[in-house]
Amino acid sequence: MSIATINPTTGELVRKFDEMSADEVERRIALAHDAYLRHRLTGFDERARLMRAAADLMDSDADELSKTMTVEMGKTRESARGEIAKCTRTMRYYADNAGKFLADAPRDSAAVKAQDAYVKYLPIGPVLAVMPWNFPLWQVVRFAAPALMAGNVGLLKHASNVPQCAQYLGEVFTRAGFEEGCFQTLLIGARHVEAVLRDPRVQAATLTGSEPAGRSVASIAGDEIKHTVLELGGSDPFVVMPSADIDRAVKTAVFARTQNNGQSCIGAKRFIVHADVYEEFSAKFVAGMDALRVGDPMEDGVDVGPLATEQGRKDVEALVDPALAAGAKALCGGKRLDGAGWFYPPTVITDITEDMDIYRQEVFGPVASLYKVADIDEAVSLANVVDFGLGAVAWTEDADERARFIRDLEAGAVTINGMTTSYPELPFGGVKRSGYGRELHAEGIREFCNAKTVWVGE
Repeated sequence: MSIATINPTTGELVRKFDEMSADEVERRIALAHDAYLRHRLTGFDERARLMRAAADLMDSDADELSKTMTVEMGKTRESARGEIAKCTRTMRYYADNAGKFLADAPRDSAAVKAQDAYVKYLPIGPVLAVMPWNFPLWQVVRFAAPALMAGNVGLLKHASNVPQCAQYLGEVFTRAGFEEGCFQTLLIGARHVEAVLRDPRVQAATLTGSEPAGRSVASIAGDEIKHTVLELGGSDPFVVMPSADIDRAVKTAVFARTQNNGQSCIGAKRFIVHADVYEEFSAKFVAGMDALRVGDPMEDGVDVGPLATEQGRKDVEALVDPALAAGAKALCGGKRLDGAGWFYPPTVITDITEDMDIYRQEVFGPVASLYKVADIDEAVSLANVVDFGLGAVAWTEDADERARFIRDLEAGAVTINGMTTSYPELPFGGVKRSGYGRELHAEGIREFCNAKTVWVGE
């Protein structure tokens, strides 16, 4: 894929970028290594001052930056502004808490016959971040903020369709006062990732993206014995039981399926509804999806913009069209919209069977799969049938049912009576083919630290 901004609302090329040369990539890796040797020696107070300055810059840039995000990948302006606000909140969160998260952790010195014994969390060096286009700032910042606060430095290989967002991220931390080299963008294609990851100065990698991309990075890193954190796809279940507040569940379900134009790994995708409330939920859910306004994401009041890429829309159709041809039913949507741009309408599909690809695969667009189940056993079984395990949602007021869902839903996060959301205050990550490792909170900042054991003799 060429590195270019192509407006998904119109399909028009806005700007094309040249890949960095091998010499420039080498220069930037060397710069990152040199910057790390100094950055690791700064204190938390100084890092926090710089991180808050970067957050202030991003806040002041929000108007133009949100336009860039919308032009590059089609999210609505409201969504773009919300993403920027989430980024700056997370930057300030780590500025406030990194010192606490990485403070020396005392151990029982008497038990190990020592004068003192503790764990010291130390940075490890340059980390390669391979990031996706769907949340072009947030996915990067949730790595960059803890990494820089821990004393690490970052090299960003962003998705090729959001180069202007990538350039911004490669500059904003330096503008805030971090030493040049602490966080840099590499405008390179995917085929060059292996060479960067195998460079001995690069100590680890984090990737958010597809399962094939994660498998490739994990394989290379494993060969090099380098640590990785992977956040991959999801086909999250949204279970509704008879005791649920149906109106609240429906309202949440509509937003959960269509946020970011349906392009969210943690967006609810499979709606599993108990037979006792299926008809009510189905009717209200379809009405809510069908009422959403699809259009130019620059305009106020638009709920759903275009998919980010032409191939993305083809991928949605490759799952929806065969299912409909094989007997599934579209209760709303189900066919691309005419006209320019890569629009696909909010869609609800039912009568899905196990032999259809859509049954097990992730649909990365505003398409909801709707299922009816007889009891909680069937709900849990259907929720867990896919290979993914990122987030899971259950709506119920029954305490025993809540305990069962929390225990048995195979996911990195279980949300009761809400929607899966990432917060800096909570660890985030998946199980099964949704990846491994954790981002955010204390667990996230410690992923790229050496938990060094210290023993001091008497």
